[in-house]
Amino acid sequence: MTLQPAKDSSTVYADGTRKSTLIDGVYVRPAVTQIDDRGSLTEIYDPRWGMDDFPLVYVYQTTVRPGKWKGWVVHYIQTDRLFVSSGHLKIVLWDSRPESPTYNCVNEHFLTEQNRGLLRIPPHVYHLVVNIGQTDAMFINMPSHPYNHENPDKYRLPINNDIIPYKLK
Repeated sequence: MTLQPAKDSSTVYADGTRKSTLIDGVYVRPAVTQIDDRGSLTEIYDPRWGMDDFPLVYVYQTTVRPGKWKGWVVHYIQTDRLFVSSGHLKIVLWDSRPESPTYNCVNEHFLTEQNRGLLRIPPHVYHLVVNIGQTDAMFINMPSHPYNHENPDKYRLPINNDIIPYKLK
């Protein structure tokens, strides 16, 4: 028996948009970087983009070392707004909401310093952030609620578990 190569499936349309179904309530806004002889400028967040119905109340920055991950994490109250500013991150989402039209759907998003973007993750959508690059990766989170130090809205599952239909390789 001879091994035959497997044909790739198409993952994008001719205009460059992805064919995969986006989890309900998740938004991705590609960032545009303006470059001139002095350097660059990238807009991270503007409420006029219409991605949210809540104000900017809290901002923090996180790093992930090469080959490391953070997650699986879920929030039951807050919405996360992640902006990857440097490095190469794979952000995996899983919709745990039984009432959602995308229940049990998994999305992979690749945001990098060359492909920056703002990713909105609603409550009850688990997320895993994996550094797939060779240097530290950095992202900014602008959640809908400030961190509650006495009662954090943060719940975790082990990386490989029997609940989320995604295995980190």
